[in-house]
Amino acid sequence: MRDITSCLSEYAVEVVSDKSCINIINSPDSTPPSILNSVTCYYKTLVSTQKQIPMITITWAKNTPSSDQSLTINFGDEEQEKGTTTFKLNTNPRLFKKLKGTKSIQLYSTRTTKIDISWDLSSARYQTGPEPVSGYYILITIDSEPGLVLGALTRRQPISKPGTKFSLVSRREDFSGGTAHYTTKTRFGDSGRAHDVSIRCCGEEEERGGVVKKNVGNWVLSVCIDKKMVVNVKRLKWNFRGNQTIFLDGLLLDLMWDLHAWFSRNGNGNGNAGVFMFRTRRSTGSDSSLWRLEEDDKTTSYKGQDCGGVDFSLMIYASL
Repeated sequence: MRDITSCLSEYAVEVVSDKSCINIINSPDSTPPSILNSVTCYYKTLVSTQKQIPMITITWAKNTPSSDQSLTINFGDEEQEKGTTTFKLNTNPRLFKKLKGTKSIQLYSTRTTKIDISWDLSSARYQTGPEPVSGYYILITIDSEPGLVLGALTRRQPISKPGTKFSLVSRREDFSGGTAHYTTKTRFGDSGRAHDVSIRCCGEEEERGGVVKKNVGNWVLSVCIDKKMVVNVKRLKWNFRGNQTIFLDGLLLDLMWDLHAWFSRNGNGNGNAGVFMFRTRRSTGSDSSLWRLEEDDKTTSYKGQDCGGVDFSLMIYASL
């Protein structure tokens, strides 16, 4: 009997198409990408003592009008104020004294777990978003045991005990701006390479009287990975929700979109944000449960389970 991956891959879109996004991205009337306001990463951590460790949530945010930048680290369910432990830091480059330091806190949920946070953002380098791309490090130790290491340590990295693991299970990016053009770079698997992802919504091109114009009444959704077209959805007002399976790096990747808020303007708990989600396919389960599973993964504590092979999801919230 053939396994599920080989069967489903026959109906998936492989990222080897000759269709290219280059013409779309480089067209004269192309609008610039939207503004990336915040990046939130969710990590599951397993320490050698098998102690129950809540989800670690790290958020990089930037307020464009005021140029304020911040780093927030939550331990626990960030949507529930009680039961969480929060550390917040202003990462504005002008505040040099706060860009390097250490902080010790007690985990609220246990009262017996000591957490030490060390950071150095003094040489951090940024591109267009609030998350640094190099020249920084963040080290989180749990009861003196390294639990999460981000960036590159300038000194010798502490040695983790056997059994200590951490894994990025979800990444959320929040964009704003009326251009409806979103770009990011991400890795969908531990062994895969980083991929350039581009999402663009614009009017469909129509030829009238020998002149090609964009019909803003008929929106088209174009999704590209490494400049290869993987999704092209026309009449987006009627197809504001949908999904497509992509075969990438030997993985089945589900792409789902929900743009109802863009066209209804009624809000859905995320203002007028449209939502795009890329998620590596589980070996079992169905497409209909993927949205629910995403929320379950972000709020579930991690205890006595192997971090290897954890599914990953990328969520993009886009406000017009």
